[in-house]
Amino acid sequence: MANTTTTTTPTTTGAALPMSPTELAEKLRSQDTPLLVDVRTPAEHESLRVPGSHNVPLDLLQKNKETLAEQFTGEIVLICQTGNRANQALQHLRAAGVDTARVLEGGVVAMEAQHSQHTHRGQQRWAMDRQVRMVAGSLVLTGFLGSKLISPKVGYLAGAIGAGLTFSALTDSCAMAAALNKMPWNKVEADPTVEKLLAEIPRSTQIQAPRG
Repeated sequence: MANTTTTTTPTTTGAALPMSPTELAEKLRSQDTPLLVDVRTPAEHESLRVPGSHNVPLDLLQKNKETLAEQFTGEIVLICQTGNRANQALQHLRAAGVDTARVLEGGVVAMEAQHSQHTHRGQQRWAMDRQVRMVAGSLVLTGFLGSKLISPKVGYLAGAIGAGLTFSALTDSCAMAAALNKMPWNKVEADPTVEKLLAEIPRSTQIQAPRG
């Protein structure tokens, strides 16, 4: 009888599955600590963060994903407020060839709720998504009231905001958040850069800042 060779299909290791706050807490208590990358704005990172996390805002990560992909090694945990931006960052890194990144499930909010000893609060500022909701809601309300009290044409403001939010959802971007990030209350002493990130990351990852 002829021998038959059985070919097994590799199973998914689960490396890309979200990491629960409890799993991250266990890793932080061990010597096998992953690289923590916080993709929120610098102000959000300053307000509430997981100690030891490195701040790489989503737009900075997107623009430099190839550089990061070439030099990231080991397990990476992507952190944001609730998980949305971290998932976007995950897709950017996957497109650049990084397959060792995972998203902190529920973001830093869930981490604080479940394991507050592994979070730190600094100067308090509103999270960016809250700022966007506040500004967008205020503009829509202004447009509605203006159309009733001043001129129907003011109502176009509400329509413009609605169109902007629709475009934001379709393109997975947010011009309003980008504009708000430049406001004085969202500024920190030193904005993060890729060079600063690579210099801060432990040498065990063998990451070197790019030249030129």
